[in-house]
Order: sequence, then C-alpha cells, then structure tokens
Amino acid sequence: MTATEISTSFATAHRPLVIEFHEGDRTMADLLGGKGAGLAEMTRLGLPVPPGFIVTTEACRAYLAAGGDPEGLWDQVDAALADLEERSGLVLGDPARPLLVSVRSGAKFSMPGMMETVLDIGLNDAVVAALAERGESHFAWDSYRRLAQMYGRTVLGVEGSRFDDLLTRARAHAGVGTDAELDDAHLQQLAADFRALIVAETGQELPQDAGTQLREAVRAVFRSWNGERARLYRAHEGIPDDLGTAVNVVQMVFGNRGDRSGSGVCFTRDPVTGAPGAFGDYLPDAQGEDVVSGVRSPMDLSELHRRDPEIHAELSRHLRSLETHYRDLCDVEFTVERGRLWILQTRLGKRSPAAAFRIAVELADEGVIDLDEALTRVNGHQLTTLLHPSFQAAAAAPLAGGLAASPGAAVGQLVFDAATAMEWAGLGRSVVLARPETSPDDFGGMLAAKAVITSRGGLTSHAAVVARGLGKTCVTGIEKMVVDPAARTATFHGSRVLTEGTVVSVDGSTGELFEGSREIQASVVATAIQETSAGGPVGRPEDPTARGVLRLLEQADKRRTMGVRANAETPEEARTARRYGAEGIGLCRTEHMLMGPRRQLVERVVTDDDAAGALAEIEALALDEFTTLLTVMEGLPVVVRLLDPPLHEFLPDLVDLSVSAAVAAAKGEPEDPVAEQRLAAVRRLHEANPMLGLRGVRLLLVHPEVAQVQVRALAEAVSRLLEEGRNVRPELMLPLVAEVAELEAARGRVETVIAEVGARHGRTLDIPIGVMIELPRAALTADALAAHADFFSFGTNDLTQTTWGISRDDAEASFLAAYREQGIISADPFQTLDEVGVGALVRLAVEKGRATRSGLELGVCGEHAGDPTSIGFFAKAGIDYLSCSPPRVPVARLEAGRQAVLRSAGALPTSDTR
Repeated sequence: MTATEISTSFATAHRPLVIEFHEGDRTMADLLGGKGAGLAEMTRLGLPVPPGFIVTTEACRAYLAAGGDPEGLWDQVDAALADLEERSGLVLGDPARPLLVSVRSGAKFSMPGMMETVLDIGLNDAVVAALAERGESHFAWDSYRRLAQMYGRTVLGVEGSRFDDLLTRARAHAGVGTDAELDDAHLQQLAADFRALIVAETGQELPQDAGTQLREAVRAVFRSWNGERARLYRAHEGIPDDLGTAVNVVQMVFGNRGDRSGSGVCFTRDPVTGAPGAFGDYLPDAQGEDVVSGVRSPMDLSELHRRDPEIHAELSRHLRSLETHYRDLCDVEFTVERGRLWILQTRLGKRSPAAAFRIAVELADEGVIDLDEALTRVNGHQLTTLLHPSFQAAAAAPLAGGLAASPGAAVGQLVFDAATAMEWAGLGRSVVLARPETSPDDFGGMLAAKAVITSRGGLTSHAAVVARGLGKTCVTGIEKMVVDPAARTATFHGSRVLTEGTVVSVDGSTGELFEGSREIQASVVATAIQETSAGGPVGRPEDPTARGVLRLLEQADKRRTMGVRANAETPEEARTARRYGAEGIGLCRTEHMLMGPRRQLVERVVTDDDAAGALAEIEALALDEFTTLLTVMEGLPVVVRLLDPPLHEFLPDLVDLSVSAAVAAAKGEPEDPVAEQRLAAVRRLHEANPMLGLRGVRLLLVHPEVAQVQVRALAEAVSRLLEEGRNVRPELMLPLVAEVAELEAARGRVETVIAEVGARHGRTLDIPIGVMIELPRAALTADALAAHADFFSFGTNDLTQTTWGISRDDAEASFLAAYREQGIISADPFQTLDEVGVGALVRLAVEKGRATRSGLELGVCGEHAGDPTSIGFFAKAGIDYLSCSPPRVPVARLEAGRQAVLRSAGALPTSDTR
C-alpha cells in the first residue's frame, strides 16, 4: 500500500490498524502518532532507521472503546511482524536468530515520559542462554533484567520502586556506583530477583513466549493513554483526550553492546538558549533509557567525537538533513551499535521560551522560513515567561551547581516528593521539588513547584525536558547534592544538610543553587521592550533572545488588526504601559482614585457629614489625576470608567458599627449624633448581595453626586489641556448597564455635565460615551444599546461571574480547583475565556451591536484580554482592541499579530510549540 493510498484510507471511517514504516510519512501524525510519523518520514528520506511497524491510533481508540482487542488487529500485527522478520533475517523468539523489538508509545503530540515503553521484547531463557554461549553473556543478562523490570512494571503493574530497591541493593553488594559496572554474575542474579519479585507480587511468571510478550506490551501501551500522569499532562497541555496513542514496534538496536556502542539524545540547536550547532548527551555502552531516565549522568556529544569521529560526523550530517527537511529544531534519539549509527526518533524539539524566539528569528535570517512563519513558531505563553524577573548578582557563593536545564529564577521551600509539592502549593506556599531524578510519576509535583532540581540527569533527562515544556526553572545533574526522599533531606558536599521546608533559590539560567532567598531583578527581555519605543526602530540588544522578541513584536505589530491598550489609573502605570507599547488606556477605573485613606471622602458624602466639602475635594483630586493621566497618554485614547464597585466598599463595616453602638449603649455612654448618623446611613445602604446591587450606572442614577463630580473633573481637565494645545482623546464608559432606558438616562446626565463645562470654556467637548458589556442582558440587548452608545467594551470578568453565577473571589478557593481535578472543567473560566458560554454572549453582542451601528468600536478590558489562549477567540470574534494590565501588553501585541497571521494563512502553525 502506498502512502497516497494510506492517506486516502486515513480519511475513511475504516482506518488501517497496522502500517509499516516504509508505507507512511510525516503527514500522517493523526494516525501514526508523532513518533511513528517521524520514523516513517526518516525511512522515506533514507536515514539509517531500524525497520518496524506502527499499531495506529485507530487501534488504540478501538481498544479503549471496546475494552478489548479490535477485530483483525493481531492478524495485521502478525503479517507486519512476518515482513519484519523476512527483511531482518531474524525471528522473534528464535534462539539461533533472535529478533528483539521495542514497544513504544507515540501520541500525535509529544508527551515525554507520560506513557509506557517496553524494550527487549523477545528475550527468554533460551535466547539468553544462546547469546551467552556466543560470548555475549554480559549483554544478554543486562538486557534480560531490563525486560523483566520494564515488563513487570508496565504490563503487570509491579511498583517500580520495588525493582529500584533490588537494583540499589545489587550495586551495593557489587561495590559499584552504576548499573553498567555490574558484572555478568550480578546481572544474572538481578534478572532472577526481578522475576521472583514479579511472581511474588502478581502470581505470574515473566512470559517465555515472545508473541505473548509482544501482545501484552502493546495492550499495556494502549492502557497507559488513560494513566493518571498522561491525563494530567494532557489537561495541562490542552491535548484532547480522544486522540489515543500509536504503538511503535521497532527492531532493537543495542547501545549496551560494548565499547563501540552507546546511546544519545541530541538537538539540532541548543534547546535552552537557541544557539546554533548540535547539542546533546551521550552515554557509551548504554541503552537509550539510561540517557533519558537520568540514572547515569551523561557526557557531552564531544565525547562521541573523541571516541568515534566518523560516527560523530555521520550524525552531524543527519542532523543537518533533518533540520533542513523539517525547517525547525529537531530532537533526535540515536544509538551506536558496534560502530554502526542508527537514528531511532525525530520530532520537533521542545525548547525553552528563550530558545523559541531566538531559533524562530535566526531561521528567518537564514532564509529557512519567513518572519510570518517565525511569528507562528512562538506564542504569548512563552513570552509571558520571558518577562518574568531574574536574580540579581549573587552576594554569596552558590550552595552547589549543576546543569542549566530550564532558565528562570525561583525561590521556594524544599520538598522531596510530588505529593508534598502539590499539598504545599495548594496552601499557597512556593516550593522547590528536589529529587535524585524525576520520573513521569513526579509530573504533578513538577507542575505545582516553582522549580525542579535533581542530583542526577543531563540536559535531556526527564526533568529537563518536562520542565522546559512547562516553562519551569530547572537544574539537573547537581552532583554535589545527595537527595534522600525518605529522610526528607538534601546533603551538599557531604556535610551541609538542608531539611524539608528550607528556603532555596534556583537559577535555571546558570545552573546554580543558593541557600536562602535571593533578590530578583527585571528580565532582559522586559527591559529591551521598554527601551524600544512603540512603533520606533527595533534596537539591537546584546542578548539574542531579546533581539528575537523585538523582531517578532515588530512583525506582530505590522500584522495585527487588533489594537492593544492597557488598564491603568496612575501616571506610573500609564508610563509603563506606553513603554510596553500600549496604544492607549482601555480602562481607567475611577474607583481607584478613592481607595485607601480617600474612602472617607465617599463616606462623608453618604452620611451628609460635610458632603459639599467632600465632593469638592473629590473633584479637585480627580481634576489633578485626570490632567496628569491625559498628559502622559497625549495623543492616545483614554477610556475612563465611572464608579463601578458597590458603595459598601467605601463605607465602614455594618457589623463593626453596630457592635460599637451596642457596647457604648451597654456602658451607658452618652449618645454620639455623628456615630448614629453614620450607622443609620450604612444601614440604609446595606445590601445582602452588593455585587448584584447598587453599583455602576445604577449608582449614578440613584446617588449621582460622586460620579457627576468625576465627570466634571474630566471635562475640566480636557478643556484646560485643549486650551494648552494638547492632543487629548478622552472617552467615558458607563458600567453595569442592563437596560436601554438606564443608558439613556445616564447618558443624559453625563452629557449635561460635559456641556456645562464646555460652555464655561466656550467650546464643545467631544467625549465619546460607551457601554461596558458585563451582564448577559446587556449582551442580549446589544442592538438596542448600540443605538445610544459610541462604543462597547466587554468586561469579561463580571460577564463571566454573572453568566456562570459564581464569585471570582470565592470560586477558586472553594470548588474550581476540585472541578478541574475531576475533569468537570478544563480551565479556570476567569483565566481563560469560556468560549461556549461567555464567548457566545460576546459573539452575539458583536453581531447585534454592529447590526445597529456598523462602525461600532469594540474592546475587551477584562483580564482575558491578556490571556494568549483567549486572544485567539477575540481575534475571530471581530474585537477592535484589547486592554490588559501593562506588563501583559507585549503578550497581547505578540498574540494578536500571531493570530492575524494564522487567520490569513487559514491554517495552524507548522510547528508544534506546545
């Protein structure tokens, strides 16, 4: 069957269950999984790939749906196996010509270490004996104990730590430090101990029939798709649960077959910094699992060059071919068996956020891709991590050093297992997870931790790869650190002991670990962005990542169709917003002018305690602040939202006042008229559910005093600045509007005040008046509201609260976290927009509003406007501008441009940047 015929079959309801490598290609990742598609593509390119076949994702889905083998699966497997045996000249289970195979998972999207693998399938007592007789005793017993260990854990469910304990005991008995140093006798005994453990734990023997081993291993890989760590990883990465995994059955090649053998993992460029040139780890006389598991600290690729320059040169040629073919950073696994190189896997390499920007721009500079495609190779989530601060220069020497596996800076309390990391993080503590090496079982703890440190492992170990994908700070291979999870201690240099809870600082950019908390400084990228004026020429900072970010931000600004503004109230916030490239203020919350000690001004108004004087002070303060804010943002729009929060936020607590009055009465103290007046006013205004009560436009209509003086102050500031010849562009926004009559009445009052101020200055003031869409009824009646509004701005925070009927302040602590754990929701709706519910209201309001007023300007000012995932929705919905907190402005700029490129291309990015 040709690749074209298979692709056609792939589009039908009856997809093939088994496909051989030479029958597929890279376009078939849905069916073959990412790993299988890579193996097929490399085979097609003529690279030295061991032969094999792929049990497709269709087979996995059918197996999981039916709870058993799909019809015809094993007939197709047997046929593919027979073809493999014919081409290799070997036979599965035959002692004279033994074919050994690996059984590996391979989902469409890379899920490193989250599912299962079984190596050395086909070994049994007879095969091992035959290999030993031919002079390969050490290799035979080493491979047999590996099969027993992996089959027992993966297929039969024996706890992995039980095998680890026996392995540790064997090393201690032999007096050696690594598995590779165990002699034939110890390996033979270890294989026997592993098999005895399997019988003791399961009542079953390690199967001697090679066919049984193969079938059960395939089924185990299918089942691992729904394993806890795989489900947790998919939920975090946004990978659908219904994809299933393919299973790759590949002829084994052995890196543990003597001095001219070894295994490695490498990248075509540095996945941490993005620097060009091959980068990776190599372990002589080892299988690939030894490299990625971190049980032995690997060597740099230069060791392969020293040992075998010809193999190193051949590997380098293949790496260049793969990067040229895939036009991106490639992650490659390889094995050298007795001086022969085999390429076992390639995929688009996971990279740190810093590397992502550098690689994308340098590939564009090299002419491999254009800047538009480079923009699709990065995303706002990655930029967010680069804007985080880093440590200042260390005043003290580091406690220890290791490999800089994933950049960043983090401070937290030491914990030694995943469960504690998750528990403490749930209590609001910052934690650093310390392990000898991590395994897929540690994923939950890695997700919860601020940083991960390991005593063993290299730059391609499990800890390093997963941490980079998560954007977590990570240092691996800290050889001077001994982690004892049972004792809950980490010992450094043999003497310095840190117990659980000790605060440490981890620098993932230098690989250094410090005791205690270190000072933090702004990121190089954030500084570079702020130093480059919006719309001006891009500078050339020394840091290559910062250069990459600036180039792609410039490209994003050229391509995006959505404007980007900031939520800001103070002059400093406004200046920061402009430095980050904001094109105006989309939300100036006037209530922030009345918080803190100024609250008593509102209280004086409400209690009639010198209300006139208090209003005069509020107006004077507002005039000063609006004048400064408009001056800082000269030439750019500034949307001022009138008072929105409930009145109770500005008043004394009713319970406190009532208790004070009761105590005074009980003591027989004389009545205090002022206190009684305050208590009466607070009682009169008290609400059982103030978030759904007297606030927003309702407050303007019922108690107009404060809002009116703020409008007067804004109009006065505008008039004075216009008289000075300044270009100011104020806009007014009415919050919490639910009914068109409310809008008409409120707009009338506001326009009256603006007209009075303008007349006093002899001019007509043009201040657009818009509506904040933050209630479902506002969205449903947007056509009527648009007839009386100059613009809409979606307050998605309150729109989410009122659509879901839950409190943003209380829901996360009470039940949202549990909902995510139970799979009821996939994301916090206050962080990532709920497209099905809230998003439907946004789309409806856009459609209705523009049906009434075609040129209606539409903005989003909730925190969703700075969320990269949500920005994609807003782009499709037809939003004109986003308004987010100042530090998130670059993220919104980048993501808005990226979304514009993706829409114009009509396709998803070619690179998996998960």
